[in-house]
Amino acid sequence: MPSPKTPSLTEKEFERIARALAEPRRVEILRQVGETKGGVMTCSALQKCHEVSAATMSHHLKELETAGLIDTEKTGKFMQITLKRPMLKAYLSRLGEI
Repeated sequence: MPSPKTPSLTEKEFERIARALAEPRRVEILRQVGETKGGVMTCSALQKCHEVSAATMSHHLKELETAGLIDTEKTGKFMQITLKRPMLKAYLSRLGEI
């Protein structure tokens, strides 16, 4: 299966991702989701790994979603989180150009 094309980022998208990744916990969240077998992790599983309130976890996930780094999908009472690898690769590529 061919890999998805790496998107090009606007300056605003690049800055939004940089701001989202300035928080170390969000970087750790991305790492955990990316390392999950099948590439999907539930919000409740993430919250068990981090000693934060549901509201704090929700805030971190919203920031990552707004930056375009994750997709969230509600399945029943569970929220499933997926890493958007093409966006992360585009950010890293652009960062490497600096």
